[in-house]
Amino acid sequence: MRFRKFNLEIKGFIKPFKKTITPDPDKSLSIRSFLIGSISQNISRAKNILESEDVFSTINCLKKLGVKIKKDKSNSYIIFGKGLGSLFAHKNLQLNFGNSGTLARLLIGIMSTTPNLEVILKGDKSLNKRSMKRLIELMSEFGAEFQPQKKFNFPLKLISTELPLGIKYNSGVSAQLKSAVMLAGLNSYGLTSIIEKKKSRDHTENILIKSPQAIKIKKGKEKKITIFGKKYLNPINFKVPGDPSSAAFFTALTLLNKNSFLKIKNVGLNPTRIGFYQLLKKHGAKIEFKNIKKSYNEVFGDIYVKSSVLKPIKASKEYYVKSTDEYPILFILAALTKGTSIFKGIKDLANKESNRIKEMQKVLNQIGIKSFNNKDGIKIFGGRVTKKNKTITVPNLGDHRICMSTFVLALLTGIKTNIKNFETVYTSSPSFLKIMKVLGAKYDIKK
Repeated sequence: MRFRKFNLEIKGFIKPFKKTITPDPDKSLSIRSFLIGSISQNISRAKNILESEDVFSTINCLKKLGVKIKKDKSNSYIIFGKGLGSLFAHKNLQLNFGNSGTLARLLIGIMSTTPNLEVILKGDKSLNKRSMKRLIELMSEFGAEFQPQKKFNFPLKLISTELPLGIKYNSGVSAQLKSAVMLAGLNSYGLTSIIEKKKSRDHTENILIKSPQAIKIKKGKEKKITIFGKKYLNPINFKVPGDPSSAAFFTALTLLNKNSFLKIKNVGLNPTRIGFYQLLKKHGAKIEFKNIKKSYNEVFGDIYVKSSVLKPIKASKEYYVKSTDEYPILFILAALTKGTSIFKGIKDLANKESNRIKEMQKVLNQIGIKSFNNKDGIKIFGGRVTKKNKTITVPNLGDHRICMSTFVLALLTGIKTNIKNFETVYTSSPSFLKIMKVLGAKYDIKK
């Protein structure tokens, strides 16, 4: 599904509010539910799925690979699992991942060890610019081949291996690469061992743990994940909680909007995803987690947020892996908070949908906020916003997080703002504008 292109114009300050909202479902878990359900045995069910462009890209790719997926009357999705190694495609079938790096990396992990696949891989303009070098290197260790050789961005041709062998992998901060290795290992001969020295998102292993014959996790100073190849996967029945990354933008707006309160219902509170909230609480934010529950090892609950006076943010490199998607909105909070905020360990932000460090600096420069970045960090000298230009402008970057962050900036400063191709927000948060309207935001859609 493709959304029509449109630009957005925002004018004026947002007024104080006291509201309760429910954010969009979690994108990471929605995509994983479909991918793992498709290679499991029998019928899997996924409830409260995020119906966004990235998830529709996932469904379309799986259907092209022979997976039957239906939506029932209760709005749950039924996935007719084909089992490991059973995806099928005619030679040179084209798969379009759209804007989704998550889909690209995880599905390539599955396909690399699925025999008899020879497919063309591509994405949208933004995804095609992103390097897939490390993914290609890892899948090549399993035996997969990519053409042209020494090319690391889409479009590419994937030729799967007929004799996949398990590998050993020392995992870094990328949960997507870790997940790709796990998914490739499921259909490989022998064992695939993953040593995780730096903790990253654990959604994939949380879902797979329901198939103990296929995965074993040993926790300690280092986390060791062992994948037992060629074991069947049990079907899943999973209800996706709200996306903590989407909720972060409404949280930020509430914190810096005077006399405001927000209850955000049913949000995923996985410990690997809440760095944004932990960091802000440490710097004066009035944020509470309540009504905590657990399903498939995923923690979820409600977030209560009140207007706060923040201190300058000091984010060590340890926060990056737990709040990767939230750094653009953290930069906005830093810009509007008096004092110098420092963010370390953020070099990977340069390889997202856009170079998020440079592009956010451009946004901040338009409101007179100075910043300085080196190879792996940034300083933001916040608190003295000036209407340097009469309008804040964001070009077509294909980056939903920058669009959402700039929207919040516009509401908190009252500066007229034009954001090009705002429809890219629908890749992760199709309800974003509706929720902002509930909170009192005023904007005009320009087609």
